[in-house]
Amino acid sequence: MDVLRASSAIVSAPYVLTRKTKFHKPNFLLKSGFTSSFTPPHRNLSKSRLCKTSSSSSPSLMAESIEPPQTEVEADGGGELFDWYSHWYPVMPVCDLDKTKPHAKRVLGLDLVVWWDRNENDWKVFDDTCPHRLAPLSEGRIDRWGRLQCVYHGWCFGGNGDCKIIPQAPSDGPPVHTFKKACVAVYPSTVQHEIVWVWPNADPQYKDIIKKKKPPYFPVLDDSSFSKVMANRDIPYGYDILIENLMDPAHIPYAHYGLGRYPEPKVKVDREGGRPYEMQIKKLDINGYTGKQDGTGSYFIAPCIFHAYADVDTDPEVDQGNGSATSSEVQKDAPPNQRVSLIFMCVPVSPGNSRVIWTFPRNFGVWIDKIVPRWMFHIQSNLFFDSDLYLLHVEERKIMEFGITNWQKACFVPTKSDAFVVGFRRWFNKYAGGEIDWKGKFSGALPPSPPREQLMDRYWTHVVNCKSCETAYKGLNALEVLLQIISVISIGIVAVTKQNMMSMAARTTIVSTAIVCFAASRWLAHFIYKTFPSFSLIFPLSAAIAPALFATPPALAPNPIAETVIEKSEEKISNPSLKSDCEGLKAVNCSDPRVLLAVKKFNLKTFKAIVFLECQTPVNGTGADECVL
Repeated sequence: MDVLRASSAIVSAPYVLTRKTKFHKPNFLLKSGFTSSFTPPHRNLSKSRLCKTSSSSSPSLMAESIEPPQTEVEADGGGELFDWYSHWYPVMPVCDLDKTKPHAKRVLGLDLVVWWDRNENDWKVFDDTCPHRLAPLSEGRIDRWGRLQCVYHGWCFGGNGDCKIIPQAPSDGPPVHTFKKACVAVYPSTVQHEIVWVWPNADPQYKDIIKKKKPPYFPVLDDSSFSKVMANRDIPYGYDILIENLMDPAHIPYAHYGLGRYPEPKVKVDREGGRPYEMQIKKLDINGYTGKQDGTGSYFIAPCIFHAYADVDTDPEVDQGNGSATSSEVQKDAPPNQRVSLIFMCVPVSPGNSRVIWTFPRNFGVWIDKIVPRWMFHIQSNLFFDSDLYLLHVEERKIMEFGITNWQKACFVPTKSDAFVVGFRRWFNKYAGGEIDWKGKFSGALPPSPPREQLMDRYWTHVVNCKSCETAYKGLNALEVLLQIISVISIGIVAVTKQNMMSMAARTTIVSTAIVCFAASRWLAHFIYKTFPSFSLIFPLSAAIAPALFATPPALAPNPIAETVIEKSEEKISNPSLKSDCEGLKAVNCSDPRVLLAVKKFNLKTFKAIVFLECQTPVNGTGADECVL
């Protein structure tokens, strides 16, 4: 229940969820062709396993006897393993995709390109590889005929992956563009709930998989009476850490302290207001689980979806703070038919990286979304992700040290508050073997941990992938520059105008305007920095370097020639005043003080990447002093 109440801070400030807000259990349906295992299980005492956990009523219970919360009904999987490549995965919300250009996305380690085929009036998902020389098609363009064009040699492809033209092939020669090897692999895709979904198997037998199996369906997302602001963000920790964190309400008052309003517990043991939670897994099988927490119901639909909803009628914690309010009183005072739920879609990207798409559909305060831009809602949402991001990044590495299948041995989870997390880990270990099937693309090892400032970057993990936030970022930056220009022009007018040609009142007004504009520009710059924090703002090299620093590490080994060239570079500082700052540093070839600052603030490894990316290729004795910064 607390998860939904905390979401009120994300949904909208004027509509803070309270005990008086009435929730109704939403219908959860799966369209034809997709059989759901999430039917309310009948209680079978002969098969039930009660939670074995410590309680306040049994303080003498020895720690050795405590076991993690158990599921009431856990289906026998019969050794069946979860097939990661036989399910639909959300790629991106349609509202954040530009129809005029292709988009690079990664799902399950597969490099994909998403583009709008205006000839078929549909979104397409291709393998992000041109069959000619393996250049990424996501760096290409949509030509004037609506075809996907590779920017390297101009090969063009239609919506079915067929090559339409090879400019280098003579018109009177053989039609080489019709050869099978000239085609691009096409992944089945569909649009549901204004989200592009992909089936991660390009085998021709799955071409019409949409007729047999559809993505999970949520009626509220197709209900026009509900508001459904969507957002997405790339996360620098793995899928399993992401999804179990979203299932855990107990961390909210602590990790997200001050970011929302939470109900006061009956017995307050600390400042934050943590309390015990009655959580229980009702059914667990290869398709996920159903759970119950106080008055909150939850579904985990493997592999991506976590859906939570609340029902005040069944919430034993309903209270207005004095313990006197009853469920019937709340119903009497509450506005009728107010409903809200949380839907998170968690996508495995690569080891140590994931993506989350979220929406909180509600049928009250819908008018707010029509007048408040979407990026303003994203500010609060991103603060929630930021506040525990570093904790989870470090946690993932500690879990890997123990071995991901040894999670329950490494972590001590004695209370029912961890029931959903334990339930997910049971599913993950039992049906997925404790790991994601990357099809040999990755060894499973995590990428090197970047500087903390880079982890907290929001520009390259959200803003560039969100059309609303990117527009706001550009507009606010333009406004900042405009305010500075007005300030400078105002001072200039006062400076060049003779005293007898301008009254004192006019002079005072212009100077005041200049001061106000300058102060406003400084405040706006701070607001932009806090709202859209970027590693490239902390370290202001050209924008071209930042995507490379934040990109998911490729599966291929680094180029040994480039590494050798950098290692053999001789120290050369052209500015004598900077000599003292460079003592003890190796391979420092560029005299720009921003690079030297980066070396001191971060590490030599980051500097090497910068030199390689920003400088002209250092061959034939070319020195790195020719960096373009």
